[in-house]
Amino acid sequence: MGRGKIEIKKIENLNSRQVTFSKRRNGLLKKAKELSVLCDAEHILSRYSKGAESDCAVEPLDVPPINAVECDTNLLKDEIAKLRSAYLRMMGKELDGLSLKELQHLENQLSEGIQAVKNKKEQVLVEQLRRSRIQEQKAILENEILRKQLEEIQNKTKTHFLEFSSLDRTFSKSGSKSLFNCASEENDLSDTSLQLGLSTDYGRQRKALKLEPCNDSGSQVASQ
Repeated sequence: MGRGKIEIKKIENLNSRQVTFSKRRNGLLKKAKELSVLCDAEHILSRYSKGAESDCAVEPLDVPPINAVECDTNLLKDEIAKLRSAYLRMMGKELDGLSLKELQHLENQLSEGIQAVKNKKEQVLVEQLRRSRIQEQKAILENEILRKQLEEIQNKTKTHFLEFSSLDRTFSKSGSKSLFNCASEENDLSDTSLQLGLSTDYGRQRKALKLEPCNDSGSQVASQ
């Protein structure tokens, strides 16, 4: 069976509390030393306590020695100085004191660096050219699609215009014929009315000529 869950709470008994603290402290320090060996760490933990002086003492692993810190600082300073000098030499400065071999080595480094920069620049230019060609092909394709669409619209417009013109001519011819027929009918009606008017007047004149007075009593006879 597994261990039961221990309730974490303050130990009321002072002696039991001190014993538990010492056991837990020793176990923690043991684990810290093991971790220091495994991970090659110089500083693992700092221990503080309100108890005896022995509890307040700092283990050797808690704080790195001063000489080690100074050594690391000097190493970092030397590394910074070397990097600064190499940077200035790459810029063509502080070349005094260099031997012919060192100058040749520096020239080779600069040549390799310049060649690497040129190669990278060519790669960038080739990539930009490839993208430009892709964009150009897309633009040509889009222009071709737009041109076809414009031609279709123009053809449809021309077809509609021809159909409209044909219908307009048809309506014009039909309207002219209707007007001509109406005019003809009006002329026929006018001629008929004129003939009727002439015949009526001519009949009245003939009747007037036929009736002549023959005696004083007012009797009339028909004349030949």
